[in-house]
Amino acid sequence: MARFRTLNDLDPKGKRVLLRADLNLPVKDGKITDRTRIERLAPTLRELLDKGARLVVCSHFDRPKGKRVPEMSLKPMADALSATLNRPVAFVDDCVGPVAEEAAARLKDGEALLLENTRFHAGEEENDPALAQGLARLADVYVNDAFSAAHRAHASTEGVARLLPAYAGRLMQAELEALDAALGNPSRPVVAIVGGAKVSTKLDLLGNLSKKVDVLVIGGAMANTFIAAQGHGVGKSLQEADMHETARRILEDARSGNCEILLPIDVVVAAAFAPHVPTREVGAESIPADMMALDVGPDTVAAIEARLRQASTLVWNGPLGAFETPPFDAATVAVAQAVAGLTQSAGLKSIAGGGDTVSALKHAGVAERMTYVSAAGGAFLEWMEGKTLPGVAALETA
Repeated sequence: MARFRTLNDLDPKGKRVLLRADLNLPVKDGKITDRTRIERLAPTLRELLDKGARLVVCSHFDRPKGKRVPEMSLKPMADALSATLNRPVAFVDDCVGPVAEEAAARLKDGEALLLENTRFHAGEEENDPALAQGLARLADVYVNDAFSAAHRAHASTEGVARLLPAYAGRLMQAELEALDAALGNPSRPVVAIVGGAKVSTKLDLLGNLSKKVDVLVIGGAMANTFIAAQGHGVGKSLQEADMHETARRILEDARSGNCEILLPIDVVVAAAFAPHVPTREVGAESIPADMMALDVGPDTVAAIEARLRQASTLVWNGPLGAFETPPFDAATVAVAQAVAGLTQSAGLKSIAGGGDTVSALKHAGVAERMTYVSAAGGAFLEWMEGKTLPGVAALETA
């Protein structure tokens, strides 16, 4: 694993610390509806403040496209941070320039300041050197705790990291260590579960994983494309006919690389995609012409669980069926509960991420019982695809 500096290497007392956070929280009618990202960020904030840092926090919020959009202001986040940390967090209505510089200069040891939305400046998404320099003027050191924004080469994630001594915050550190345990230097055998609707959106992921894992389980609607690519009818199931050749190539590449691909053995079918419709279980190669496959069946669940019992590491991205609509959540819930049990009892290292995956694990009631659940979405997926994340690379070379 590449070396990067962490808070263990930093004595922040009396230093102005520019902290890149991800405060892109869900907001409805001016109210924050989910504070998970603030709660996960809080340990880094508390540690820095308790050690006497003069903390300057920056983040993007939504997509203002370089313009000032009042409803995309970070001002409400200052109150949310203050409530979580149980100490005042000041706010300034710009992220660079004289107003921000003056506010940062006034900070005393153990005090915190939140800057306005970095994306109010077009230079943020353009990684403009002038904006990066403006941010660097606010601080003595830089800490990035926003892994979820690390796949973007922006001024606040990549540009400024090359201008100041740069460190990983605790959340960034935990994420990088979990990902290294998953694919960088994993305990073997490694099983990967990949679900979701489309092969086309996960081509890079499937290609990278088939070279790195011992067993690749393919579920969700994308499995229908693989079944159809082998000449079997899939009825009215969602599938991508233009991806059949690609699916066959993925299977062939996996075979030549000694990676076992586990496709559904049986599936749960229904005549319509709706809650609590009549269903039946059929072999994956015997889907009736007037039905659609909406979940994997119990024989497939048993086969997945058998592979998991032999595994040391699991990487999971994407549900096995249309889990938001019962009863098509059954396989995802069953496998999630088996994973949680093996994590607790057998030391399975279970690492999961991606929006739908996090929702599915919460739905199954096991998110807290996994080794690590990444809330990073796009950045998690790009790392799993084997891509370099600019925000991480900047920490490694800083």
